Amino acid sequence: MASPMEQFKIHEGLQLPTVPLPGGLAVDLSLNNSVMAMLIAAGLVIAFFTVATSRAAVVPGRVQLMAEGVFSYIDDMAAGIIGPESRKFFPYVFSMFLFILSMNMLGLFLAFTATSQLAVTATLALMTFLIVIIVGFARNGANMYKLFVPEGIPWYMLLLVTPIEIISFFLRPVTLALRLYGNMLGGHVALKVFAGFVFSLASLGAVGIVGAILPLAGVVALTSLEFLVAFLQAFVFAVLTCVYLNDVVNLGHHH
Repeated sequence: MASPMEQFKIHEGLQLPTVPLPGGLAVDLSLNNSVMAMLIAAGLVIAFFTVATSRAAVVPGRVQLMAEGVFSYIDDMAAGIIGPESRKFFPYVFSMFLFILSMNMLGLFLAFTATSQLAVTATLALMTFLIVIIVGFARNGANMYKLFVPEGIPWYMLLLVTPIEIISFFLRPVTLALRLYGNMLGGHVALKVFAGFVFSLASLGAVGIVGAILPLAGVVALTSLEFLVAFLQAFVFAVLTCVYLNDVVNLGHHH
């Protein structure tokens, strides 16, 4: 049986030509399995909403109903956290949710999950963090310091509280990346281990086949749980994105 970690290896998926650049440099356009998984995930999202919007009707069909349901669900969540200005940031939050959800779900049907790569989750988290910083300075300017100085704190406590707030702020992309990465990695490793038990026991004969029933039940249960985790992790990423945006959009206000 292959190692449970074998499924996370990066390898070349589609070989493309190398493009020469000035200065003796070159760019290899070949796509690895991680990039291909992300492209497929993005393509599925685009295809789904293309179909949903191309047949828009007053009485929605199944696809349109699903698309409107997801749209309303994330829109209500963003409005509940950010407030009246949530629509300004909704395209990013909605796109991030769908992209992560699509990658997570795709990993349950293919042999590779893009979100089980720390480089992928770290990039998504860094994008969110940079958007929060840009929005924060664009809206508040020098008043961004209020993010690290909670109201009602005695001045002598600020010497302790402010450094903690600054550290926690800059740890946000780290926790965003590790949460998504760790959950997807751990779930797929557990599935692979239980599946390995099934094949190993089944190869021992009749007695082994009977013994394989228990790990097989574990695989079924874990697979069901992974579908839930795939949705929850995408949703948590979107919720935390809204929370971080709310901190800078409504800085100085209690929302």
